[in-house]
Amino acid sequence: MRIIFFIYLFVLSFITAFSQGTEASFKEDQFIDDLISKMTIEEKIGQMTQYTGFFDITGPAPESGDNKRKYDDIKNGLVGSMLNVKGAEQVREMQKLAVENSRLGIPMIFGYDVIHGYKTISPIPLAEAASWDLEAIQQSARVAATEATAAGLNWTFAPMVDISRDARWGRVMEGAGEDPYLGSRIAAARVQGFQGSDLTASNTLAACTKHFAAYGFVESGKDYNTADIGTSTLYNVVLPPFKATVDAGVMTFMNSFNELNGIPATADKFLQRNILKGDWGFDGFVVSDWGSIDELVIHGYAEDAEYAAQYAAIAGSDMDMESHAYKEHLQSLIEENRVDVSVIDEAASRILRVKYRLGLFDDPYRYCNEAREKELTMSKENRDASLEMAKKSIVLLKNDQDILPLPKSGKKIAVIGHLADSESSPLGNWILAADDNSAVSLLEGTSNYSGNEYSYTQGVRLYEGREKFIYELKINTEDRSGIEQAVALAKESDIVIMNLGEHGFMSGEARSRATLGLPGLQQELLEAVHEVNPNVVLVLQTGRPLTITWADDHVPAIINAWQLGTESGHAIAQVLFGDYNPSGKLPMTFPRSVGQVPIFYNHKNTGRPYDADLVFWSHYIDQTNAPLYPFGYGLSYTAFEYKNLSVVSSQNTVDVSVTVTNTGDYDGEEIVQLYIRDHHASIVRPIKELKGFEKVSFKKGETKTVKFQLTEKELGYFDNQGKYTFEPGKFSIMVGGNSADLIEQVIEL
Repeated sequence: MRIIFFIYLFVLSFITAFSQGTEASFKEDQFIDDLISKMTIEEKIGQMTQYTGFFDITGPAPESGDNKRKYDDIKNGLVGSMLNVKGAEQVREMQKLAVENSRLGIPMIFGYDVIHGYKTISPIPLAEAASWDLEAIQQSARVAATEATAAGLNWTFAPMVDISRDARWGRVMEGAGEDPYLGSRIAAARVQGFQGSDLTASNTLAACTKHFAAYGFVESGKDYNTADIGTSTLYNVVLPPFKATVDAGVMTFMNSFNELNGIPATADKFLQRNILKGDWGFDGFVVSDWGSIDELVIHGYAEDAEYAAQYAAIAGSDMDMESHAYKEHLQSLIEENRVDVSVIDEAASRILRVKYRLGLFDDPYRYCNEAREKELTMSKENRDASLEMAKKSIVLLKNDQDILPLPKSGKKIAVIGHLADSESSPLGNWILAADDNSAVSLLEGTSNYSGNEYSYTQGVRLYEGREKFIYELKINTEDRSGIEQAVALAKESDIVIMNLGEHGFMSGEARSRATLGLPGLQQELLEAVHEVNPNVVLVLQTGRPLTITWADDHVPAIINAWQLGTESGHAIAQVLFGDYNPSGKLPMTFPRSVGQVPIFYNHKNTGRPYDADLVFWSHYIDQTNAPLYPFGYGLSYTAFEYKNLSVVSSQNTVDVSVTVTNTGDYDGEEIVQLYIRDHHASIVRPIKELKGFEKVSFKKGETKTVKFQLTEKELGYFDNQGKYTFEPGKFSIMVGGNSADLIEQVIEL
């Protein structure tokens, strides 16, 4: 009887939850349908229109020109969204224009590029991906959401989930690297962090998955370029992270600048209607990227802006970001029967639905709390969270002779490099709301370890002139005047910390690079210093993988410190001096030279993978195929040994276990990685595919058993029609600390 009673309670609770969910959904649909029925065509098109901020709302109203037109459009309910309006006071006053003046009082949604922090800046997303710590990544997004919503914002244009295998593309800094499995897990975590468990809460905001799709595969790594990939790559590499965000409940999508298979993404019905809104059942809305509807003309796809508006709307682009094409042309296109009114009704309904779920119809000003904005911005709690994320993101690339961790006292330490005293570069790119020079520099971080004697010199300047998001940074390639002073200081020192790499504004949007070495004259500086003092620790700060082959051959210790945000200097110093044992692993392969790019671990085998004697196999004649550092690679101050791999299969389920022992002298964390290979399939599969990972803490000398389970979900793949397929056969199961160093068992399923 007791069992029956518990079954009854379970069924009753399920029915109650289902009933409540159905009732809420019905109420939402009823509200939106009722509102749509009251709206004019012009007002619906207004919901599909987004303007960027254009004047100080707390000042006098514009009296003429384009600003006056935009001002009147908002008051007349002809604008659905604003971007680049921030601050609780500014948002409140802008919202008032729409809510208190328009006929129906429909609130606007306020978007902003909150990519890796608002005021308190976390590591760039690629750096966060190096932590492989989903809980920490989710918390990082949660902190960003808390600060941004306190400033009146309720929509972020993040996460970027583009998989990319080409470090020349500057926007790799904004994503999670080269792997679709890791990228999918991180994408979902970021959505959950931004949106929380209750989207109506005043400290959560709508996330926006971007860029849909294949933007990370732009040819030659040049931003805004064409992408040309096959269907297998599309379904198995590009799309999985996007689907993961839909499953996580993401509210909005942004399409991409690139064209794919001859069709610009903004006008791609196959991507937006067939896959996203059809197969995946996405019920939020799609926003264009900045001006991308107008760019359909430049692509050579649309004859003019009128056709661009027609193609984009029919394809499923619901909101126009700063093209003004919908505003100017959709109504006439409807009148000419070139766009059906149902397209407009659907797009407006999707936008209204997101506003409804944000709670804006209940309280349009719920995000406008000046007191909370002041309390939360750059709080100690938020800075502490940024510091923890930064430490987890650092990757130890090399540590010969155990030069690291550095002694905390008794040494003369030279700190060399233009970046070492920078309080701006460590913030990285996409820091639109951050205060200038608000990062802790490496020089400041080392000052906490006062037992040593420190001296600093800049060496050669990396850059000169203005450091601004919208301008290209001017790199110094001629002035070598600082090298002599740096060499003199190195001669007098026991240890040299060299802080080299890229400025934060050398990666990100429109920051593609044709070469991937140390920019400017930094390589000359490094070699000159190393010649007089080989006890060099290279602190590499970068927004992408770099080709540091010379450094790997000569420098005894290298840490990849990315661009770590507000607490950068403190995080790096804690790793350098051993207060934190690094555990980060690379989310992107580091090439030996730019000639290897694109390079990635999960490549196909080809028909001629290797022949030791003859020349006729897939290779370079002047360089090894192997990367400098493989995907998943990262050292620790301790060491881990993998043994006793057990693989047991039963009815297409595979249970995997491995014993891992901390054999070194420090407590530490290891990211245990599981890879598979499907040896024979209807579509050729990669030589390795990541299908699981666990971040595990170990005491010195401790052994733990780590377990995984593989099902058809992990063992299958998408065919060229997008259908998920599992085929029994021969599989390799591989476990280890990176994608190259693995122990393996082969099984038949």
